[in-house]
Amino acid sequence: MHPNLRIVVVAPDLVTEDSQDEHAVSLIERSKTLRIGLLENGYNLIATLPADVFLAERIAQLQPDLIIVDAESDARDALEHVVMATRDERRAIVLFTDDEDTSHVNEAVAAGVSAYIVSGLSPSRIKPILDVAMARFEHEQRLRTELSHAQEALVTKNVVDQAKTLIMKRQKISEPEAYAKIRKIAMNKGLKLADVSQQIIDMAELWL
Repeated sequence: MHPNLRIVVVAPDLVTEDSQDEHAVSLIERSKTLRIGLLENGYNLIATLPADVFLAERIAQLQPDLIIVDAESDARDALEHVVMATRDERRAIVLFTDDEDTSHVNEAVAAGVSAYIVSGLSPSRIKPILDVAMARFEHEQRLRTELSHAQEALVTKNVVDQAKTLIMKRQKISEPEAYAKIRKIAMNKGLKLADVSQQIIDMAELWL
């Protein structure tokens, strides 16, 4: 369990005085069950927010670790608000919904939803669901970081290779000697190899 996990619940405003409206009463009870389950399992529920145009700003201010979407029958609309609110800074997202139409589950997962739970909400299920969702999110974040580093390394290699080739041709020296020159410049100026290499390429283009 993540003891310091900061959680925000995104839910519709479910206030009703009509006890005959069984659907609304059911949604209110489900939403209450979710909050009770979070508190009983020791989670830090910091806010409950509506899925509106101000959601991105509120999430940016609160900086939650995980967002739970407590959606009504049309989960797509709520998800769109949450995905837009987290596009610049990804966060774990768990969706609880009573929408049995799962045709857009793949879209939700592709958009960043870590767990998509249809009906059957009970306090005892909340902890394992959130634990798995956080584990999956953290795994995906590690993969993204590794991919980003790999892509950066490839770009660096390509730029350095271009710069080495230019130096080798201009100064009639070997590849190790060209690399040593680039590395020495980078160390003396406190710059990255890629930055020095790009400067060499830019300078060479000026002479074309």
